[in-house]
Amino acid sequence: MTKAISLALIVGGVLLLYFGVQAYHSLSSDVSRVFTGSPSNKAIYLMAGGVVAALAGLIGLATSGGRR
Repeated sequence: MTKAISLALIVGGVLLLYFGVQAYHSLSSDVSRVFTGSPSNKAIYLMAGGVVAALAGLIGLATSGGRR
């Protein structure tokens, strides 16, 4: 994986995490927590996707150090 792709994954992961936190604190997520006890699926998917993308980017940066 090239460094550019890894950096793009990290940036995308951070953005997904940001939007996931925003969705977690939204009115619809609050209503969902009142009735089901858990946040909305959208918030969970955005945060999980952000974590996966950021980890993939970090692993890509760590493993592409020796190649040219």
